[in-house]
Amino acid sequence: MGSGSIRRAAGALFRGVVSGCRPERGTFTDVPTTFSASTASSASTADTAALPSGAALPAGAASASATSGDAGRPARTGGSARTGKAARTGRSARTGRSVRTATAVAAAALLAPPLLAGPAYAAPADGKNPPKAPVPPAKMSQTGGDRMGVAGVQVQPKAGAPELPGPAELTGRSWIISDAESGKVLASKNPHWQLAPASTLKMLFADTVMPKFPKDQKYKVKPADLADMGDGSSLVGIKENLTYTVHDLWLGVFLRSGNDAVHTLAAMNGGVDATVTQMQQRAKELNATDTHVVTPDGYDAPGQVSSAYDLSLFARAGLQNADFREYCSTATAQFPGEEAKDGKRKTFGIQNTNRLLVGDRDIKPYPGIAGVKNGSTTNAGSTFTGVAQRGDRKLLVTVMNPEKKEHNEAYREAAKLLDWGFAAADKVEPVGRLVGPRSEEDAAGGDAKNGHKNSQAALEAGDGSGGGAWTALGITGGALVVLGAVALGVHRRWP
Repeated sequence: MGSGSIRRAAGALFRGVVSGCRPERGTFTDVPTTFSASTASSASTADTAALPSGAALPAGAASASATSGDAGRPARTGGSARTGKAARTGRSARTGRSVRTATAVAAAALLAPPLLAGPAYAAPADGKNPPKAPVPPAKMSQTGGDRMGVAGVQVQPKAGAPELPGPAELTGRSWIISDAESGKVLASKNPHWQLAPASTLKMLFADTVMPKFPKDQKYKVKPADLADMGDGSSLVGIKENLTYTVHDLWLGVFLRSGNDAVHTLAAMNGGVDATVTQMQQRAKELNATDTHVVTPDGYDAPGQVSSAYDLSLFARAGLQNADFREYCSTATAQFPGEEAKDGKRKTFGIQNTNRLLVGDRDIKPYPGIAGVKNGSTTNAGSTFTGVAQRGDRKLLVTVMNPEKKEHNEAYREAAKLLDWGFAAADKVEPVGRLVGPRSEEDAAGGDAKNGHKNSQAALEAGDGSGGGAWTALGITGGALVVLGAVALGVHRRWP
């Protein structure tokens, strides 16, 4: 059924083997992706017009735009997943939906201003000078500790700690590096700044939807399933009226950041609106309070924001799922194509767009890398969340929107943070924590609304024991809270 062979490039986090896999030349097909802001700009104009006079759009909402999981790959034309009558049907279906979406988003912006609040670009005063770079808000969430809400770089080195790369090397507007198991934050910069997430939001989509369908379940794609994708969406090449397995679809999501695969899975899950609601509920359960979901695929949309802190929570939660780990670490795979005249299904090769996993012409695979997800849109710039392992140490890093717009810059800055983190892990005091899900925080006696107080108390008490990826965090004074026979402070192994 076209599930085909897959080729993984994962660190010891999964299999005890460090390998960087490159595809053989001539054997892989890049599915053409179109980049056009025409329809997106129209949608953005409609959304802006629906807002009251003087109302400002939230961060990341300046305009809807093309999205791709592969930053740096040149734009192409042709090869759309929808052509002819199907494309016209999709356009007509989008027309009615865009009006409803504009109204709904405008209403949401009015009803939930704190959730959508964030910095905006300042308009040039004379129409000639470029707009000023955005600055983080003065007040940000303190989930994970007081210093998580402080603007600027936060790091607390001990004697002999390696120096953190400076601002010329780490230009991301927001970043965070943490221990994937204990959740201790080694260093951060504006981790709770609400920014457009791009395709890294697909981690939350996967964590929400993946447990619902077995890998071998089959689904025949309907034209309506692909009707509401944004113009310029990154595609894996799904065709309507053809059948795919759930396994195929998740390969499309993680390797090619395919919005067509996301929308197909969302259709299986009851539709885009239902899936967005479930994703928002899942974000709330994970204590990801910076996140507001508008689209399931990360495509730029007014009001859609997340943060480096929240994206790290999504990755940490998703990596508890073996299937999630498999897909995010897969380097190459064969994907089902069209049916031949003899009825047999053709396949074509796809390669992961995570450059630290597979490398590129100007960057090598990162030793020990094991996922997770990358993205790029007009509003988000380049975004990346990755997990890597050296020995028994597993580190999680997220970088959002580097100011330096060089090719593969987000990956370069992530690699620099990982290098520093592996060298500094035992030589710095944690400046915060990645909190656990609400269910575990509540079980430990924590208050989800005031979780930063519990985390801060633990940090000030010098509790360095931490816990596993699912251990409740923020145990006051380093004391173990025992409910029944469960000691919540015990360090747990990564699965």
